[in-house]
Order: sequence, then structure tokens, then C-alpha cells
Amino acid sequence: MDHLSQVLKTLRLEAGVFFDAEFTSPWCIDSAPGGVDTRKILPSAEHVAIYHLVVEGGCRARLPGEGASLELRTGDLILFPHADAHLLGSDVRRGPLRAETLVQASPGGGLARIVHGGGGDRTRFICGYVACDSRLCRPMIGALPRMLRVPLGESPSAAWMVTTLRHAAEESRAPRAGTDAVITKLSELLFVEALRSYLETVPDQERTWLAGLRDPHVGRALGLMHADPARQWTVTDLGRESGLSRSALGDRFGLLIGEPPMQYLTRWRLALGARALKEGSEPVIHVAQRVGYESEAAFNRAFKREFGMPPATWRRRSR
Repeated sequence: MDHLSQVLKTLRLEAGVFFDAEFTSPWCIDSAPGGVDTRKILPSAEHVAIYHLVVEGGCRARLPGEGASLELRTGDLILFPHADAHLLGSDVRRGPLRAETLVQASPGGGLARIVHGGGGDRTRFICGYVACDSRLCRPMIGALPRMLRVPLGESPSAAWMVTTLRHAAEESRAPRAGTDAVITKLSELLFVEALRSYLETVPDQERTWLAGLRDPHVGRALGLMHADPARQWTVTDLGRESGLSRSALGDRFGLLIGEPPMQYLTRWRLALGARALKEGSEPVIHVAQRVGYESEAAFNRAFKREFGMPPATWRRRSR
């Protein structure tokens, strides 16, 4: 299994679609769901990334307070990994309307819809989300820009996703058995394809988690830790299996990832432990052993340093 697949397997992404939107120029909306709206739709989500897939027409996208905007065309995916407020429109200099004030419930139980605009050129979107555990996805999400355009329509390997999701969204107006599952899986695939596309464009001089993932040696070390976090790894072991000496791996890992391998492994183990505590009811000692700690006392000390409270207290409060 490649390194990115191994990481994504651990993250357990949750994906789906908010609504199907149709606009006619001139128009401009503030389309990011607010915190209250997101909590209503995704009550258990810790981190939510927003995306819009252009299935017809085109428009521009801009972050408030920034002058530059991106041009979007049919087949483009625009991703906001940090759920930043953002403007979409035929003219993003216009005063925007809040998207949630335009949403219409579907009478047939399908996707909510937005139909809005001045009657000119038409643009259609499918607007969705990807949610994940904030601590587990922190390294990956932190390496992404605030606004990421991915021209899926130009990629033969991804164009089918655009076509299929468009048909699924249209079908949702009169849902058939399995429609929701199809849309959910396609939403997840769109996010993975965006990551893959961005990973291929990361400059060699960039120093981020994604740059480390692409590096053959650091990426191998990351994959090993993610695949088997409970193993009693040492930097020597990781270096030997990733093809570098202990010191060379430590230097290269620190340069690209921003922290030493063992510190990264500790954070990853504790994030996995926190998720297990939140989702399950097994004893703390079992969670500790599953993420690589030989004693409950050692796990308690490390967990308290990271989260500011013992595991048992954190479990009670997180629920």
C-alpha cells in the first residue's frame, strides 16, 4: 500500500454533499456554511473541509479580504481545506448573499437546492464536505493551502467522477435505493483525487508534511509509523527500513515535517488513543497498549502533556 493510502485509511474520512446549486449571472454568494450550520448537519465532526464541483458553466472564487480570485470552469473542483469563508460568483466584487438563506429543501427528500441569480449565463455546482478527526488530519490539512483548485475535468482518470456525481445529484431529486451511498463515496473520491493532484505539484523546495510524504525516504518512514504505530520504533529502525542512516533520516525528517520522527510518532499515537477513548469503552490500559505504550502510567503522562488532562477525564468530557 502506498504512503498516502495508508494515511487515508487511518483517518476514516466522512464525506457527503450539502446541496445542488444553480446560479445565473450576475450573482455572488458567501457559500461557506457557518459553525452553527455545520454542527447541525455534522454534529460529531471535528474538522470539516468544504468543496464545490463545477458541473456546468463557470465563475470566480475569492477569499474575503484578498484581492486575487481564481477562475473556475466546468469540471473544476475548488476545495477549502480549512473551511474558510469564501465568495463564489460571476462577479466576486458584488455584495454577497449568504448561501444558507437561499437553500430550498427538496420535496422528494433528495439534495437541498439553491436556484438564484439575474437570469444570465448559468453555472451549476455540487457543494459538499469532507470531515475527519482534527488531531489525526492536522498534518495533512495543515499542509494544504486555504483555497485549492483542481481541474478534474482535464484529467482522464478523474473526469468520470465529475460525470457520475452530476448524474447522482440529478438522481437525488427522485432518490433511488443507494443514491446517498453513491454520493458519499464519490465525495470521498473527489477529496482523495484533489490530494493526489496537489501532491504531484508540491515544489521540491517546499517544507511540509505532503512534501515529506512524497520524499521516498521520509514518506517510507511515515508509512511505517502509520501502518504499525504500536511497534516499538527507533530512528535506527526507521532509517534502516527507509534506506537512510539514523542521522540522515532524522535530519531529513525534521527538515520536511518540522519535528523529529519520535515526536511525530508520539503525537500520532496519542491522537489515535484519543479517538479510541472517545469512540469506545475499553479500559485505558488496553488503549495504551494498542497505540504503543507498555504501561498505563506512561500513557497517562504522555496524554496529559498533550491534552492537559488524564485520559479518563478527557474521555468523560469528550462525550
